Amino acid sequence: MKKAAVCWVAVGDGPALALWCVPLEGALLVVSGPGEQSAPGLADAGAARVTLRGDHGGRIVTWPARVTRLAPGTEEWQTTAPLVAAKRLNAPGSAADLVERWAADGCALNRLLPAGAPDAAGTLPDTALAEEPRGASVVRATRKPFRLHKVRRR
Repeated sequence: MKKAAVCWVAVGDGPALALWCVPLEGALLVVSGPGEQSAPGLADAGAARVTLRGDHGGRIVTWPARVTRLAPGTEEWQTTAPLVAAKRLNAPGSAADLVERWAADGCALNRLLPAGAPDAAGTLPDTALAEEPRGASVVRATRKPFRLHKVRRR
């Protein structure tokens, strides 16, 4: 878990979503909200299921997690949020500016702490858990290819 940069988090019966995370002190920290990644239901959840992958790209462990939301202005927020902000890639501005924006915009900084026995290599399913892609409201229109000249038919 201490090498994780991405985790898959499922809240309730919802689908597992790939989320950027920061491992810290035996837990994973996830930021979601306006201007950050979308994690429906995670900010208000008390529990979730977390899946991590290995260097080979396959799942290595799934574990139940206790979800705790860190509140802006608390001592825990003051010590943790800057550490998470420092790991945020491609963030506009400094880490301090990012922490201020998270607090002002109502972003959720959640701690995912293991809360039970993990499913390890021996207990993972043998079948693929691949799913059909979820529908999206975004559609890319396909255009006709550009031709510089006319094609003559003989």
